Amino acid sequence: MVRGKTEMKRIENECNRKVTFSKRRNGLLKKAHELSVLCDAQVGVIIFSQKGTLFEFSSTSSHISKILERYQEYTGEFPHNKLREDYIQKLKFDSASMEEKIEILELSRRKMLGHCLSSSSFDEIQQMEDKLHTSLQCIRVRKTQLFKEQIEQLQSKERNLLKENARLSAMCMEKPSKHREEEATETTHHTLEVETDLFIGLPKQCADHNQIYT
Repeated sequence: MVRGKTEMKRIENECNRKVTFSKRRNGLLKKAHELSVLCDAQVGVIIFSQKGTLFEFSSTSSHISKILERYQEYTGEFPHNKLREDYIQKLKFDSASMEEKIEILELSRRKMLGHCLSSSSFDEIQQMEDKLHTSLQCIRVRKTQLFKEQIEQLQSKERNLLKENARLSAMCMEKPSKHREEEATETTHHTLEVETDLFIGLPKQCADHNQIYT
């Protein structure tokens, strides 16, 4: 009895798919083992099931990583060149993308300044007007805030100057008062220093005595 040819497409029935996977996997690992024994070849097989389960075969006594290391040594230049080429392509793409963004920003800046508006639609101009209006509001708010801060600084300086003026005025008023007190003290001392003579005798003799000294 001739077996029918199996159609190569995904098996929709999950149970049948699992059974087929198990049979084909075992058959593949068996063939890999036979190839390594009959031909004295180093064979490595790595299989991941649909759920991520790992199945592997290595013809060497060590882990399959040894075969992978040998493979990487054999093809070492290719991955390196491929990675470098990919990196260069990425840099070129990023550079082109950056240039495009710069051109868009430069065009937007020129339009905001009122240039290159001939190619702009009504909706685009309306959007620019709204953005400028919002920006102008923010600028006015910031300007008002700066004015308030300047006024507060000037008021603070004014208060400090008034305090300093009051202090200097008080010092000026204290100096004349002290000067008058010193003059009054000197006058008192001068009065106390008036020369007085004591004469004992009759009034006539006292008068004659005073005439002698005058």
